[in-house]
Amino acid sequence: MDHVLSGVAKFRREVYPQKAESFRELADGQQPEVLFITCADSRIDPSLITQTEPGELFICRNAGNVVPPHSNDTGGMTASIEYAVAVLGVSHIVVCGHTDCGAMKGALNPESVASLPHVREWLGHCRAAVEVVREQKGEVCAEHLDCVTSENVALQLQHLRTHPAVAAKLATGKVQLHGWVYNIGTGEVLSYDESSRSMQPLLDGELAALGAAEA
Repeated sequence: MDHVLSGVAKFRREVYPQKAESFRELADGQQPEVLFITCADSRIDPSLITQTEPGELFICRNAGNVVPPHSNDTGGMTASIEYAVAVLGVSHIVVCGHTDCGAMKGALNPESVASLPHVREWLGHCRAAVEVVREQKGEVCAEHLDCVTSENVALQLQHLRTHPAVAAKLATGKVQLHGWVYNIGTGEVLSYDESSRSMQPLLDGELAALGAAEA
């Protein structure tokens, strides 16, 4: 904990003064462009991966970057998504999974989380991803972790579409959905391609499409 406290001191002493004007502007409100949904894993730093500044990402984190399908039961993810889309007006939503995900390991092997009833129930939102891989491979085991991770990102994108605020903005083209997988060991980011139902290198996919749209 000492290094965390010393980090706060360094922020106040060295970092904040250099960006004081930006922080003063942010003190009166936020206008993020992107809702970034990712895993709570300590190795994932959305702002570092995307090289963004405070105020640019509205970040939601949980075990397994899960988006529960919309229901009448209010939860933190549901409320945050609704607020980001309907109030803040984000124009992009990213669901970002990652390699070596403990939640996906738990989804692959439910018995391993049998003593964690809340975790086990939460990972039920990932079950369809596991079943897709089982159907494709004929079985599921530890070696299919990357496949389940990718399928889980695609599944959570499906879940997003069930949320009324998201569905409304998708219908009018005011929101775009993006599915990513971040490789912790290499720094590579893969992007989900709807047409091929596969992950492709981000630089070859979405950035090229973005350049074409801006041309």
